[in-house]
Amino acid sequence: MTAIRLHDTRTRQKAAFAPLDPSDVRMYVCGPTVYDRAHLGNARPVVVFDVLFRLLRHVYGAGHVTYVRNFTDVDDKINARAAEMKAAGDGRPLNGIIRSLTDETIAWYHADMDALGALRPTHEPRATEWIVPMIAMIGRLIAGGHAYARDGHVLFRVRSYADYGRLSGRSVDDMIAGARVEVAPFKEDPMDFVLWKPSSPELPGWDSPWGRGRPGWHIECSAMARELLGDSFDIHAGGIDLMFPHHENEIAQSMCAHPQGQFAKVWLHNEMLQVEGRKMSKSLGNFFTVRDLLDRGVPGEVIRFVILMTHYRSPMDWTERKREEAEATLRRWRALTDGVTAAAGPVPQVVSALADDLNTPGAIAGLHRLAQDQDPAGLLASARLLGLLAPGSGDRAQAGPADPAGLSLLDDIRGQLVAAREAARRTGDFSAVDACKAALAAAGVEVRMTREGIDLVPGARLDIGRLRAIGKDPGAGRAE
Repeated sequence: MTAIRLHDTRTRQKAAFAPLDPSDVRMYVCGPTVYDRAHLGNARPVVVFDVLFRLLRHVYGAGHVTYVRNFTDVDDKINARAAEMKAAGDGRPLNGIIRSLTDETIAWYHADMDALGALRPTHEPRATEWIVPMIAMIGRLIAGGHAYARDGHVLFRVRSYADYGRLSGRSVDDMIAGARVEVAPFKEDPMDFVLWKPSSPELPGWDSPWGRGRPGWHIECSAMARELLGDSFDIHAGGIDLMFPHHENEIAQSMCAHPQGQFAKVWLHNEMLQVEGRKMSKSLGNFFTVRDLLDRGVPGEVIRFVILMTHYRSPMDWTERKREEAEATLRRWRALTDGVTAAAGPVPQVVSALADDLNTPGAIAGLHRLAQDQDPAGLLASARLLGLLAPGSGDRAQAGPADPAGLSLLDDIRGQLVAAREAARRTGDFSAVDACKAALAAAGVEVRMTREGIDLVPGARLDIGRLRAIGKDPGAGRAE
């Protein structure tokens, strides 16, 4: 059996992964708060931990892995978005708007993540469907002295858990000094966090021993993880931005409510994402959702490939150049594997790379070697372990000539056309660009130009002879 090694955030070490029960390997990944489209940063943990899910299924068997990813469908951000919709003229009751908003957003999320080739988890619990276990867990915390009720709120007593801060490596006093914490009259300590809060009549709420209200964010994941995976499970994963306070709080409340378990055995966190070397933000104008990219014609498989080009524990930079490289590579690989039956299983080198703390760049390097060695069957089986080259996926990435030489020519010509357009923007003379576009059209290539880049999409009647002429002279090969 393949030996998997994973880097545990809590121990800060890479160690051999030994599941609690090899017949039921259990993993929990924090899912989205459903009030808007998923942006590219939201997609990174989905893709990364989908690869882990695939690897675990490969090693332990598809029927022996349980993967849970939740939907947070009760949250102040959701309430605020619904209030905006009502203020803008939506005449439905606020609760009705909220349900419609969360249903629609979950449907969007499924469509977008499906487009990225992510497998659906075993369970996708909605927080609103697990309120009873949340109330029960809060009751246990109060009974154990780890939580207290005040003014319709219930708060977790952070200093009651001695190991608080172990995951993030900070003491409680350091956290207070360096963090923005909510100061409220009902708190015993600034670091105490909300388990339950009151709800007004128009907002979602449930009856509880502490009055009508709704759960805090952190208790949701703890309760759902326990109900679906047990007191102890193998892996908890998510973005590095969730390590504190969300994951730290999950550990504290779960361990105090159910000390007989260990909650998550291994913690994995993916690093953050940038765009062209800068933090993604609306103020910088470089913020975009997965749907934005899909609507621009970037295939989901290409987005997935770019994400996997960077190791999950390193910051990732989305660039137009990487997108072009990914699309060109996938086009070549699809041409090489066209009509080929996949090998019985992925090659050991690719599996070994993934088993080494999800080294996806190393696995991709292995795929390149298989392509160079003209092993299309091995390439196809191994790429599918990463969720690539799946039947029917790739959209434009799968289109193209069967001749890899033609694909190489297209890559070269794209580079020439990009340079020509940059020169034209400086001089104002687009005649060379227009000549090249006309030549490509005559050769059976559709030219798609956007502000972000240039795509050359080969058609079914690609003329390789004309393409070679264009490669030598971008204005050549035009129809007379």
